[in-house]
Amino acid sequence: MSLGIVIFLVVLGLLLFLVEFMLLPGVTVAGIGGAISMTGAVVLAFYYHGNLVGFLVLGAVVLLVVVTVMVMLKWGTWKKFMLTREIDGKVDLVRAEEGRVSNGDTGRTITRLNPMGKVMVNGEFYEARSLDRYVDQNVDIEVIKIEQNRLIVKQIN
Repeated sequence: MSLGIVIFLVVLGLLLFLVEFMLLPGVTVAGIGGAISMTGAVVLAFYYHGNLVGFLVLGAVVLLVVVTVMVMLKWGTWKKFMLTREIDGKVDLVRAEEGRVSNGDTGRTITRLNPMGKVMVNGEFYEARSLDRYVDQNVDIEVIKIEQNRLIVKQIN
C-alpha cells in the first residue's frame, strides 16, 4: 500500500471536516466521513508501514486538525456564520395619557380572548386580556383598564 493513499485520506478527512464545520452544521455525513477517513489513514499507516510511520501520521493528523481550528478561530471565520445583528425593536406601549384609547371605549375582538388575544378599538389593533372569562371572536368588548402594553377588556352583553 502506497503512502500516497494515506496522505490522500488525511487530506480528504480534513476537507470533509472543513465542510462539516463551515457549511453543514450539526453531525452530518461530512463529519462522519472525515473522521472515518482520518482514522482509516492512521490505521493503514500503522498496518502497512509500521509503528514509526503510524505515529508520524497520527501526530500529523492531530497537528493538522489543531492548526486548522486555530487558524479558523484567529481569522474570524466563525464570525461570518454567527448572528451579529442587534434586535432593537420594542413593544408599542399603550398609555391612557396618549389619548388613543381610554377607559370605556368599545371595540370588537379580532381573535378569541382566552384570556389573551387581539382586539380592535378606535380603528387600531391592540393586544388585550379578558377581565373575567374567555371571549369569542367578533364580540363587542369594552375597555376596563389600560396596562403598559395591553388592554383589559370585558364582553358587552
